[in-house]
Amino acid sequence: MKKICVVLPTYNERENIETILGKIFINVVGATVLVVDDNSPDGTGVAVEGLRKKYPNLFLLKRKGKEGLGKAYTEAFLHVLQKMDQEWVLMMDADLSHNPEHIPEMLKKTMSASVVVGSRYVDGGKTVGWELWRRVLSRGGNIYARIVTGLPVRDLTGGFNLMHRDVLGKIDFSDFDASGYAFIMELKSKLHKAGAKFAEVPITFRNRTGGESKISSHIISEGVVAPWRIRFKGKC
Repeated sequence: MKKICVVLPTYNERENIETILGKIFINVVGATVLVVDDNSPDGTGVAVEGLRKKYPNLFLLKRKGKEGLGKAYTEAFLHVLQKMDQEWVLMMDADLSHNPEHIPEMLKKTMSASVVVGSRYVDGGKTVGWELWRRVLSRGGNIYARIVTGLPVRDLTGGFNLMHRDVLGKIDFSDFDASGYAFIMELKSKLHKAGAKFAEVPITFRNRTGGESKISSHIISEGVVAPWRIRFKGKC
């Protein structure tokens, strides 16, 4: 059995946290889960602390406030690499957009890959519950990012990713330009440069049914600029 740590960044996810944790522990026997909470006003962190008696492999990393997805993941990854011993690290959303039922299939791909992407844009992958404009924006944005960066991944912006700790440990987390969702794209670029072998598994991405969406104009504009930063940074 592979040792895996699931990293869940949270901000105001109290409505979803118990459900997503239950699904993770059912689908991945022996998993460890690290919730990294940005001092959620809705009490997400308090809810996680209350669930630790039920789930002994559940841990909470408390942050002082909301500083963006990138900083939350950076702190969590460094915590795993420095203080935990799991061989594989899985990043995923806490809002039920990513279905833990896909994790066993992703784990199978680790026989031949060091990074496994849960992909909306390979055969069999899809999104459910998004308006047409958002589907077009996401798919078009991924095509745009692939053309600009040249990275061999169909779903560059997707946040459902399983990584071996050895390749993750080669990343310099002090050298990231992106702070929001573009952080995920930059992370995949750095993993590729570190020699990671990628595989993609089709997933069904479902729009969140509880809580509030965190999409913003800043996230969209960062996604436009980030591929060019990645491209030219790679030539330096």
